[in-house]
Amino acid sequence: MSDRASEIIRHSSPTRSVNSRLEQRLEQFANHDRNALARLITLVENRAPESSTIIERIYPMTGHAHVIGITGPPGAGKSTLVNRLIAKYRAMGKKVAVLAIDPSSPFSGGAVLGDRVRMTDHYKDQSVYIRSLSSRGSHGGLSRAAREIVKLLDAFGHDVIIIETVGVGQTELSIMDLADTTVVVTVPEGGDSVQVMKAGLNEIADVFVVNKADREGADRIKAELELNVHLRPAGAGWRPPVMMTQAAADQGIDGVVGAIGKHRDYLIEHADAERDADRRRREFIEIVSAELEERSERALKNAGASETMKEISGGRVNPYSAMRRILDDPKALSELLSHGDETKS
Repeated sequence: MSDRASEIIRHSSPTRSVNSRLEQRLEQFANHDRNALARLITLVENRAPESSTIIERIYPMTGHAHVIGITGPPGAGKSTLVNRLIAKYRAMGKKVAVLAIDPSSPFSGGAVLGDRVRMTDHYKDQSVYIRSLSSRGSHGGLSRAAREIVKLLDAFGHDVIIIETVGVGQTELSIMDLADTTVVVTVPEGGDSVQVMKAGLNEIADVFVVNKADREGADRIKAELELNVHLRPAGAGWRPPVMMTQAAADQGIDGVVGAIGKHRDYLIEHADAERDADRRRREFIEIVSAELEERSERALKNAGASETMKEISGGRVNPYSAMRRILDDPKALSELLSHGDETKS
């Protein structure tokens, strides 16, 4: 990263004071220190009080990476496909980051699948950064953490950021909203599950991949998906291509890279200002909601709001009445949010 990045961070007009250690880490981040990147990601993932300040400071450096989402049912070969995509983009001279959304360990709360276990071919490459993010059973917080980690990876100078999710649930669908291009991976064994996929994934898919295409039923799945795309309303814009791959054998991957590239060209040519504006609005609402929740939770645990919690705990007031009391009193609301702002302590 250049002196320009350091200048942006120094002059990004923070709205609150930043401790010297965080200031040092931000400066190191601007100077392309991978350890600083890892530390800032950890702060964001753990919802440290400095999280919002970190993203606020690096935000002007974002908006350059192509974010690719990879989703699909477990066992579809997503990690193998990602591994191949990394190699293809590195051969093109691009810096690549991968954010792998993993299931949580029921014991430690951490990610079950480790960074280097997944993609050992690339972990020594200084132009490849791989990070696992544990779901920890917290769907709302996971979406925000993923969004902010993607911004850190973008600001750090990665050209391509790949988000890989573990499955196709609501959490995965919300995370895919972060992607510029969403790749939906399925396999011939999916069979009737294609019907389920149509309900949830057809709307978000920009590229379909039928992996393990050497297996029986691959052509049928491809035909079903192509028919599904063909039945989209006229004027629907981009029509997702259906690609056949054997990721384990490195077959068909160039075609996937080409399809992803064509979709990016399409996005550039057909820039959708309203879609971008809608994304920014939803991001703002998500940030405000999460910040209010986090501050309220912190505040209601400390002495500044302990009386309210005593009343609720003792059954003297129900939670809804307590909520109404606070929201209808601007002074009480201001005090609650102030008590919950640990960056002021």
